[in-house]
Amino acid sequence: MDENNRITITVCGDGGCGKSSITLRLVRSEWTSEYDPTIEDSYSVTRTVDGIPYFLMLTDTAGQEEYRGLWAASNLQSDAFLLVYDITSASSLDALDYFMEMIEMETETRLDNGKIPPIKCVVGNKCDLQGQRVIGAKAGLEWARKRKCGFMETSAREMVNIEETFALLVRRVVEARRLAAGANDGPAHRTAALPPPNPNSHPNTLQLPNEKEDDEPRESFWRKLKCW
Repeated sequence: MDENNRITITVCGDGGCGKSSITLRLVRSEWTSEYDPTIEDSYSVTRTVDGIPYFLMLTDTAGQEEYRGLWAASNLQSDAFLLVYDITSASSLDALDYFMEMIEMETETRLDNGKIPPIKCVVGNKCDLQGQRVIGAKAGLEWARKRKCGFMETSAREMVNIEETFALLVRRVVEARRLAAGANDGPAHRTAALPPPNPNSHPNTLQLPNEKEDDEPRESFWRKLKCW
């Protein structure tokens, strides 16, 4: 497969929030209720998005604090990051601050070197457990918007928004690459932005609105690149 159709994705978040369940739902269409702490697992799967096949290389990472140093050292080169929290656990959303800090540092490094910054999407998992919810969809959306991330709510158990979430990541990575090519060729050759997925696909799907570009002339092209 063409190198442009290869996309690397790191799945991160607190232990027990459902990272492995989301990953295995995509890769194997499986779901398990047993929690087996992950140190790190790698998977690959092919998905067709907007009529084009993409080879996705997924890394399911450890959420426990004792393994976070290992995470920071080995998983920051991905094209995209899926930051997962559990809607029934307030602490799982707080835990994303660590991963976001690492990703923001990586983003700054890429910007300074003229490279494409990573795409970020926040996922509120276990949306089937409405009776145990402690983090509202609005709170999750606002957390993501503040950090310029995409946002979805998912259920690995019920297979809600799993395919849609990864399709969103693929679209944003593809668009980032197109914008990069357009920047190299000049403004006249830039490709128009892809539309976001249909927000009516499921009631738990939430998309960020377009962010207005900063008018400051000092802001670089890459800093204007936003994720849905």
